[in-house]
Amino acid sequence: MLTYDHIDSNKRKTAVLIGVFLVLIIGLGFTFSQAYNEPTILFFAVGFSTLMSLISYFFSDKITLALSRANLVDRQTHPELYRLVENLSIAAGLPAPKIYLIEDTALNAFATGRNPQNAVMVFTTGIVSKLNKTELEGVVAHELSHIGNYDIRLMTIVVVLVGVITLLADWFLRFSFLGRRRSRGGAVFLLVGLALALLSPLIAMLLQLAVSRKREFLADASGVLLTRYPEGLASALEKISADREPLEAANKATAHLYIANPFHKDAGPSTSLGATATSQGSRGWFSSLFNTHPPVAERIQRLREMHTNG
Repeated sequence: MLTYDHIDSNKRKTAVLIGVFLVLIIGLGFTFSQAYNEPTILFFAVGFSTLMSLISYFFSDKITLALSRANLVDRQTHPELYRLVENLSIAAGLPAPKIYLIEDTALNAFATGRNPQNAVMVFTTGIVSKLNKTELEGVVAHELSHIGNYDIRLMTIVVVLVGVITLLADWFLRFSFLGRRRSRGGAVFLLVGLALALLSPLIAMLLQLAVSRKREFLADASGVLLTRYPEGLASALEKISADREPLEAANKATAHLYIANPFHKDAGPSTSLGATATSQGSRGWFSSLFNTHPPVAERIQRLREMHTNG
């Protein structure tokens, strides 16, 4: 199910992604330090970005679980769910992840952690109660694919770093309007800094969305190789997309982690979650840039083509 090339690629992309965020943050700090002739601004940006990069690597999973209000469950309270996850983990050659539940009737799930040894799998109570066994197996296999391919490390780190970029950009924008005395030639740096402060959150968000979309198709296909039953995941995605209830615990920072868009804006059965018309091409490529997930209809179609071809 797993490809070493993809795992190595994800590890490289993790390093590149952290580097891009560091460059954005340091660029913000440098331009504003030059604008106000305050080297401490740059030192703060470098120190803060380095600290948050380390935190995002080692603690992003715990931060994500806290943001999602997920609670650890044990084998005694959910024996069937534990058996299902453990059996598929053995088949995938992976350590069985810890299982967390979000008390919400919306249908969704995600995996997080910096590597397979520290992975956790999170389900809403709604998805556990409303999917049948084969559908739930498809969801678990999909999330195990994210774990084995190290997608979880890359996608979870993005949660923290996007938040850091947005926070720093907001700080610098507020700082620029405090009326502090600028250095000679500082007006040019201030304009550059303002542009960076405005564009950095957008760049960070687009990186976040691109990271998620490209990996969903691969996780779907890898999950099917594990269960040998494409219809299970296809049927699960149909039920998830038909559920119009938004997930209250989700937020913009964590939305890309879930198996499907947790907000369900304008979503209907077998359509793109968050951008229904995109799957029909009416909004074009620009609209698709802002989707957290690829169109559900396209994912289901690919899965059912696998079933037909098999």
